[in-house]
Amino acid sequence: MSTVARPAARDPASDGLRLYNGDRMTQPEFHRRYQAYPEDVKFELVEGIVYMASPLCRAHGKYHAQLTMLFGLYELRTPGVEVLDNVTTILGEESEPQPDLSLRILSEYGGRSRETERDYVQGPPELIAEVAPSTRSIDMHQKRRDYQRAGVREYLVLCVEERQLHWFRFKPNGKLVPDERDVFRSQAFPGLWIDSGAVLACDRARAVRTLRKGLASPEHTAFSR
Repeated sequence: MSTVARPAARDPASDGLRLYNGDRMTQPEFHRRYQAYPEDVKFELVEGIVYMASPLCRAHGKYHAQLTMLFGLYELRTPGVEVLDNVTTILGEESEPQPDLSLRILSEYGGRSRETERDYVQGPPELIAEVAPSTRSIDMHQKRRDYQRAGVREYLVLCVEERQLHWFRFKPNGKLVPDERDVFRSQAFPGLWIDSGAVLACDRARAVRTLRKGLASPEHTAFSR
């Protein structure tokens, strides 16, 4: 759920503020209605359409925890970088998702996203990651288009059912290709090396060893400076 506290929840029905799956609306109207819900209810606005989150399986939680750990280690060693978990992100007039994970360059270090007065994020983080049920989910299609349109540079999707990791690079439009050891190397965040085989096998020790090699690389040293 969002790490940002909302005002005390009202009864959405009593104020005519209910949200339903498939509703179409603008971001300001969605945000106004979403504020009326308690924090344990999660909605997202993607391409102007409202989606309510489904229950999450154990595998989703395990993969999410692994990526959070790796992103957190990268943040620890990289000044001016911030990792966010399930934070409301305002991307445009028809877009207010709550990504599983975001990795952003802080605005004072030249990043394109910023913090709002209510402590949400506005503007595109440099990298967004989602753990998706499968390649058929909105994460692989509607969200991918939404994030690309908003100016997100890279988008990582881990598909649970197929046990696949996809890493999209939007400028130029395409996908990052892992090396011969199945290691993805982010271009938006030099030194962020993700061992897809280790992550999918839940081999955290190997995944951390690979990331540490990236953090020791010359490109990460140059980026940190």
